[in-house]
Amino acid sequence: MSDAREELSRRIAGEITLSDDPGATLRKWRTDFDVSQTELADQLDVSSSVVSDYESGRRESPGIGVVRRTVEGLLDIDERRGGGRLRQYARVLSAGFESDIVHDLREYSTAVPLEEFYEAMGATEVVRGEQDHVNGHTVINSIEAITRLSSEEFYRLYGQSTNRALVFTRVTRGESPLVALRVVSPTPNAVVLHGIEDGDLWDHAADLARVDGFSLATSTRDLDDCLTDLQAL
Repeated sequence: MSDAREELSRRIAGEITLSDDPGATLRKWRTDFDVSQTELADQLDVSSSVVSDYESGRRESPGIGVVRRTVEGLLDIDERRGGGRLRQYARVLSAGFESDIVHDLREYSTAVPLEEFYEAMGATEVVRGEQDHVNGHTVINSIEAITRLSSEEFYRLYGQSTNRALVFTRVTRGESPLVALRVVSPTPNAVVLHGIEDGDLWDHAADLARVDGFSLATSTRDLDDCLTDLQAL
């Protein structure tokens, strides 16, 4: 886990330092860790207005030292809470993916009923497939995955088991990820298309799901809230 922490620390620090808007990037990572400005300020032993000023741009861009302290502060807070975000990142790293392609990849200790998974995702089922459970999940940035992964790499999205749910984010109609799945065999137990209502689905989406035997659902719930609830499965 220490290797994952070091890698994540470098990634966050580099992204903030190289950003055209370091304050906005800092805010993105702070909210991703679900840390309030006050909590981060307490960790850094500064006033919350200092954190606010950096994020809003009222203070000039933070130097390397401030960025490093801030990143370590976020990671220390996460570890005190049990290290949920760090474990999530470590799972993605161990699967060999960049975190901008795979948001989360996880295996469950026991099978989880599909309805329970849908509840965590705030998902609405469009088609019921042949299986009523999942043994894990992968949450995928659909655009990055489709444009950057080979068919062999795409298959590795299944992790340890194909009896899982694949969640594709940044979906507009669902055509691209569903067509991409057709080159991968076997298919997952369930697919959730995140970011659209069922009425906005590609016309042939339900038919493809029926032919290939997987459950298909849509969700517009906030992604960070979904990821938080998925960690509890």
